[in-house]
Amino acid sequence: MGKVTGFLEIDRQVHKYQPASDRIRHFREFTLPMSDKEVEKQAARCMDCGVPYCHGPTGCPIHNQIPDWNDLVYNGDWENAIRNLHSTNNFPEWTGRICPAPCEEACTLNLEDIPVAIKTVEQAIADKAYEMGFVRPQPPTRKTGKSVAIIGSGPAGLAAAQQLGRAGHNVDVYERESKPGGLLRFGIPDFKMEKHTIDRRVEQMEGEGVTFHCNVNVGVDKKVSELLAEHDAVLYCGGSETPRPAGIPGVDLDGVFDAMPYLVQQNKRVGGEDISSVAWPSKPIVAGGLHVVVVGGGDTASDCVGTAFRQGAVRVTQLDIRPQPPEKEDKLMVWPYWATKMRTSSSQAEGADREFQVATLEFVGEDGQLTGVRCCEVDEKRKPIPDTDFVIRADLAFIAIGFAGPVSSGVLSELKDELKTATDTRRSINVSADEKSYRTSVDRLYAAGDVRRGQSLVVWAIREGRQAARSIDLDLMGATVLPR
Repeated sequence: MGKVTGFLEIDRQVHKYQPASDRIRHFREFTLPMSDKEVEKQAARCMDCGVPYCHGPTGCPIHNQIPDWNDLVYNGDWENAIRNLHSTNNFPEWTGRICPAPCEEACTLNLEDIPVAIKTVEQAIADKAYEMGFVRPQPPTRKTGKSVAIIGSGPAGLAAAQQLGRAGHNVDVYERESKPGGLLRFGIPDFKMEKHTIDRRVEQMEGEGVTFHCNVNVGVDKKVSELLAEHDAVLYCGGSETPRPAGIPGVDLDGVFDAMPYLVQQNKRVGGEDISSVAWPSKPIVAGGLHVVVVGGGDTASDCVGTAFRQGAVRVTQLDIRPQPPEKEDKLMVWPYWATKMRTSSSQAEGADREFQVATLEFVGEDGQLTGVRCCEVDEKRKPIPDTDFVIRADLAFIAIGFAGPVSSGVLSELKDELKTATDTRRSINVSADEKSYRTSVDRLYAAGDVRRGQSLVVWAIREGRQAARSIDLDLMGATVLPR
């Protein structure tokens, strides 16, 4: 905890943003960091809870010891704060930027709508650690002689790679794209997380002995069978990238795209990469001067909104089939769990028109080109209400309604007769592996992250990567000191 009476004396504050009129002119991060003293005051607000739900299973999947590092920051001990934070979280600078912070929802002070600014403090600790040189390679003191291959370099793959490398194993990470990071690099816009935060972690991990192989599509360029022959264990962390089919007439019109190719294309553009050799849709997707409609109400949809504004879109409309949530939740009914309530992302606050309880009926166009989106209002059961049809002008439309599992090519295609899959409650088809051993139906092949649990948060990916690393280390060595 922090100061005993801190929560009574100090008001909640979080870092502020650049004005929307300024931040939409660039793709850089736009948060305005707080001073050390301001962060220490916010950490002081952590109270002496009887049960700190913030770092329990309802608040933090990776079990960050939030009261402990709040107390350390309050006392100005930044070095031990990052040491404590790293004990549960390999990449706090990522979670401090892009995690939606279920820990703050579970904070006891959230019963009064003034939770501790946990996410702000976490990011400040991570950034301060780099500033003060506390983040350095930690190579193992001894090598085990065992080798592990990891397929995919998203947060699950990278967390597992770092844990296994520090345990003394030889770790090779295989990435389909040109640089490590997975959708952290190519799916999350730079204005939410600049990519130097990934580069410096990769540099640290290389200093710990991890080897990265980019531009290698496992299952296509290199067979899984080859990896299994060359290594003692293989961990599959391929993510969940298959777009959920919308089933909306008119999706073949020019101007209608799935959300992820749009975001990946812009991220590569911002990163200075040549995208001419990549099999993109028929033309570069740029929203400048256009009317844009985004179908979907989640984070990916919001990222499309922010990207479109930065490209110069004239108008951006976001369609959500769900009812508009209440401004304030019933705390006694939902706390400490994640509440359904009205939330406005920084991208939506930049000027998006949001339509709730609206179904997308059809993409309409002329001569093969999108011109509008036909919609209607729906009832509580998401059934169309008669005579409520309307058309929104659209030159570009993005479908952002989630993902249905890992890509079917590559690993799944090669192992289609051996690798068991399962359909979850969201109708996503994922690789079958239990949450303790992370073993698949293929001998010495493990799976973790979104490829196993379905589309989820970065904290869940890090947790699964760490736990899979522990399971692999245990299986290879008969004992392990890696934390679960």
